[in-house]
Order: sequence, then C-alpha cells, then structure tokens
Amino acid sequence: MYRYDEFDLKLVNERVAQFRGQVARRLAGELSEDEFKPLRLMNGVYLQLHAYMLRIAIPYGTLSSRQVRKLAHIARVYDKGYGHFTTRQNLQLNWPALKDIPAVLDELASVEMHCIQTSGNCIRNTTSDHYAGSAPGELEDPRVVCEIIRQWSTFHPEFSFLPRKFKIAVSATEHDRAAIRVHDIGVQVVKNATGELGYEVWVGGGLGRTPIIGKKVGDFVPRADLLSYLEAVLRVYNMSGRRDYLYKSGITFLVHEIGAEEMKRLVEEEFEEIRKTGALQLPQEEVDRIQKYFAPPAYETLSDAAPEIDALAAKEKNFADWLKTNVAQHKVPGYAIVNISLKPIGKTPGDCSSEQMEAVADIAEKFAFSEVRVAHEQNLTLANVRKKDLYEVWKALDASELATPNVGLITDQIACPGLDYCNLANARSIPIAQRISERFKDVDLQQKIGRLHINTSGCINACGHHHVGHIGILGVDKKGVEYYQVTLGGAADETAAVGEIVGPAFTEGEIVDAVDTIVKTYLDIRKDGEILLDTYRRVGLQPFKEKLYAAH
Repeated sequence: MYRYDEFDLKLVNERVAQFRGQVARRLAGELSEDEFKPLRLMNGVYLQLHAYMLRIAIPYGTLSSRQVRKLAHIARVYDKGYGHFTTRQNLQLNWPALKDIPAVLDELASVEMHCIQTSGNCIRNTTSDHYAGSAPGELEDPRVVCEIIRQWSTFHPEFSFLPRKFKIAVSATEHDRAAIRVHDIGVQVVKNATGELGYEVWVGGGLGRTPIIGKKVGDFVPRADLLSYLEAVLRVYNMSGRRDYLYKSGITFLVHEIGAEEMKRLVEEEFEEIRKTGALQLPQEEVDRIQKYFAPPAYETLSDAAPEIDALAAKEKNFADWLKTNVAQHKVPGYAIVNISLKPIGKTPGDCSSEQMEAVADIAEKFAFSEVRVAHEQNLTLANVRKKDLYEVWKALDASELATPNVGLITDQIACPGLDYCNLANARSIPIAQRISERFKDVDLQQKIGRLHINTSGCINACGHHHVGHIGILGVDKKGVEYYQVTLGGAADETAAVGEIVGPAFTEGEIVDAVDTIVKTYLDIRKDGEILLDTYRRVGLQPFKEKLYAAH
C-alpha cells in the first residue's frame, strides 16, 4: 500500500500543529463557535446532536494492520471504545472531547493517517472497489488512480471552496462495487478497440434531496490526460455551479439544468485549454512509482481446489453458511476474498469495537498480508487469503463476533447514524435496521430470500444511500412523529437506478411489517434465479403496492 512521502508528512504534521492552536483558542473563548466552525470542518470535526464527531480519512478504503491497531487504540483512549465505518470508506468517532482531538490527529499522523478533506466544500476522500487488486476481470488496480487523485486534490487551491462537497469514485471491473454512477465524478477503467487502457468519466451523479444517476461525458480519456480531464470538470463546476442556494449547489443540479451534452461541451472546451499547457499530463515515471506501492503481494503457487475446506464445510453448517455469503472469488488460484460483516443481528450497522479492530488487525497480519479494506457497504474485507486458511480465519472472526454469515443478504443493511447522533436527521435509522435484522435473523430464510440490499437514511441528505437500496427506507418527520417512506428498485452498481416511492409513509410501528410484506410478495411471484431487484424490474411496483396498502 502507499506510503507517505516527505511532502505528505510535512503537510499532515503542519495541519496538526495549526489545529492544535485553533482548538486552544476556541477553548479559551478567543474564537466563537461560528468562527471556529470553518476551521474544525477543515479538519473533519463536526458538531453532532450530543457531541463533536471526528471523521477519519481512509483513502480508497485501504488500511494496514498497524493503522487498524492505531484506530482501535484511539477509539479506546479518546472515545467510547468503538468506531463507525461509513459509506465513504471512512471511520467516524462519535464522542471525542474537543480538547483531545489535536492529540488524536497526532496519533493518526504517526501512522500516516489524517482527517483532511473529510468535510467542507472540497474534494472528499476518493473511494474505490474494496476488492481492488484481487478481483477477477480487473483491468488495473484502481487504487493507483485513487492515489493520483488524492495527491492532486489535497489542498488544491482552486477547489478548496467549491459550491458544495465533491465526491469521486473509481472502478476497474465490469461489475461496479464502487457505486461510481451516484458520485459527482465516477471513473471507470476501460479498454479500447486497440487494447489501450483509459477511462470513462461519469459526471453529476448524487443522492440527497434530488437523486440523479450520473451522465457519461468522457467515453475514453487517455491515461496521461486523466487529471486534465478531471480538472476540466471541476473548473466548469466551480465557475458555473450555484452558490446562492444550498439545496441546488451540487454538480448534479448543474448537469440537470444545462443538460449532459452541454456539460460535455463545456468540459471538452476547458479540457483543451488545460492540455495546451501540458502541466497536468501524468508522467509515466510518476505513475510507475505509485504503481509499485500497489504491487501484488507475494502469492504462493497453489491449487485452486481446497478439499480440506470442503470437508470442514460439510461437517459445520455455520462455516458452510459463512463460505456461501462472506467469501468471494479471487483472481489468483488458491486464494479467496474474505468479507467481514459488521452487521451482527440486532446491532448497529458499521460499528466496530476496539477489541474487534485489534482482532481484525491480528487476523490480517497472520493471514492476509497485513492489509484490511473498508467497503462502502460498511463492512471490512481481507482481499488476499489462502483458501486453505479459510477455516482458521472463520474461527478467529467468530471468536470476535465478526463471522455473521450475511454479506449481501437482507440483514446486511446500510444505515446512517440517524437521529441517535445526527442533528440533521428527522428520524432514527439504527433501531429500524436492528428490528429488521431481528425479524429476518434466520440464516436459512435469508439465503432463501437471496441477495437483497436494504438502505436506511434518517433524513433527505441520504447518508444511508436509501435511494439506491433494493428496498430504501427514508425517515421523515410529520408534526413531531417519525414516519418511514419506502422505495423499491434502487441499485448502486453498473445497473444504477433510483428507487420508486411505493406510496404513503409507514409509522415506526408499521415499517418492519411493511418490509416483511414486500419480501413475502417477492417470494410469492419471483421466478427461478431472480433476486428481488430482478422481480421488481419484471413486474413493476403495482403487485407490491397492492399488498402493502391492502388493509389501508
């Protein structure tokens, strides 16, 4: 994985020193909260419903065991002994004391981590496929591009005060696990007719108040021109994006208002101007330097068959269930990708205790080349595990309550913190997700239902990505009472779609039964091999709507 150079180290350490002084001034009363707000946001510090929250950047979701142990230590010493992994592949600490945050930043800097650009109207943490470097069919490791974007975008003077926050994601396989079409910019690695690698560029995707699927404006951007093209997109947005009205300030609205063709024309025009200088063309030697940091680990030559694992699975149902859902195919024979569910039944999706983080660090060090990935679905991944080690890995995960066999199933839900933490939320998300997981806790039932994504948000800002859940749940406030609006048919992958509202919202007491009704309706009408999304796309909304409101 990438190691900071002297420039990274200098700027991170300087930022820590600056913020220590700013915090001291705030605590001494020399800065008001309004004066302090822009300074803390530049350092990933939010003021939530009950306390400050610190958002820690995990570039492209990649961590070393050493970094995971440091996160565990910080959560134990400076917080309440746990952290919350987010849909941006970041980690949030929900209870740090303001006086301690400079010390936390110091601790992070000691393991090449920081909180820079995790908030504010700037280019946020660039995310990617959590299977990067290990996925079958991958054209190149997308983390190389992510790292290039990180270096280019960090403290970029032209894009530090954009009209709105800005998010970029990169994918390099046909199956999109990075949700690039619902990002401000989505980058897809592609190959042209002559075998050259380049990039499709999607622009204007986003969720929130007005969910929109991005539009493809770049069909094939040559590798050397990628930063020039991204800079062109950002310049067009920076110059033309609205700053007079917060709720229409995102690039999604700009693309929607002027149209994809006009956006493409403006970007191409700006792109040509930037190319004339040649300043942003990527030197191949620099790309090669960064690529070396993402060289494949020292894989052994192994048989892809693992009869001893098959035999153990035949004897232990819990292990067999875990293999079915939490283990994915690797591109190298004899290896597998292990997904670690952070969605135990009845618990908070995405939460991970200090003890669990330390267990993951130990397991990664012993079995997975000391590397851990964060998935945007709020789970963790060990991307390189020998098949013959799968049983030992499962036993170690199970001992730390990290072996829930539900990845991709109905209890593997995305949920934002909601009204339990967030001062923007209208309703609670966590208790709803917990009750749904309790309702569907039977493993055999989950497997019968098949792949099904439920996403829950506590407000219209859509941090829980409810718009692109197969079943989406949005908490709304009606005269002080929490209600939950349901959408069906959303998807965040290469078939990206925004879900359709089924009808009137459900009360807190009704919402779990409503989900149950949707699932039962799907099971009654599905055809062989269909997941819920397939069935919905075949039959539409009406059969589900009829069942949901039959008693109303």
